[in-house]
Amino acid sequence: MLTLHRAEFLLPDPAEPTAPSFADGAVVVRGELVEAVGPYAELAAAHPSARVRDWGRALLAPGLRHPCGQRLLERDYHPDPREEIGVEPVVDGLVGCTDEARYGASARRGLQRMLGFGVTAVAGPFARAAVRTAVVRLGLVALPGAAGLSGAGGLSGAAGLSGAAGLSGAAGLSGAAGLAGAVEAAELSGAGEPGEGAGPLDPLAVLPLARAVHGRVAAGGRADFAVFPVVAEEGGVRPAAGGCLATVLAGRLVYRRR
Repeated sequence: MLTLHRAEFLLPDPAEPTAPSFADGAVVVRGELVEAVGPYAELAAAHPSARVRDWGRALLAPGLRHPCGQRLLERDYHPDPREEIGVEPVVDGLVGCTDEARYGASARRGLQRMLGFGVTAVAGPFARAAVRTAVVRLGLVALPGAAGLSGAGGLSGAAGLSGAAGLSGAAGLSGAAGLAGAVEAAELSGAGEPGEGAGPLDPLAVLPLARAVHGRVAAGGRADFAVFPVVAEEGGVRPAAGGCLATVLAGRLVYRRR
């Protein structure tokens, strides 16, 4: 079955400043793969039987990669709501733990929360079998480490919608300068993780969109992408803070904001 995801702003490759972007764009998904990317009117006419998911005034972009995956999933503890100690990760809450089941349960809760921020890939490496299993079963991509985070795009933010669609640059580093610096240092040194206390679940809290995305949305590629609410600012729009509207992994809608 074909599904057509429509959004007011479509940025298939934020890491490439010269990549095309679309105002009122769409992505056609067949099974696990992207079949087509382009203007909504053209794709709707070419696929009249496709189911349409219209996300309205939103930005559709590749899913995000979390550079602190190993720390968040193998050191920090993600509480069960029944524990009544909140939902934020407990820093180093798994240090010294030998219970694989506890690792697995914590990782599943953490990954589910990451999906709500548009995360489709997490940086390892993961030493715990239970954590590796949780990543695979949920369908996220496990990355070997921080490699690749310093690639195209730099800190200049997303480009390409400055014309028709009007998307402006990076999604907020404000309020996260310390961790942003730690992430930057990890990328430059080749280290896998930032320093002590690192770990917001939202990659856009510490990285601009152009550097936070994993891959691109392109015909023939795996259908991994996220849809974000947008905030208007001078010269365009940017992803709003606080998470995404929807996350798609291998063509499956795995998260939808209620």
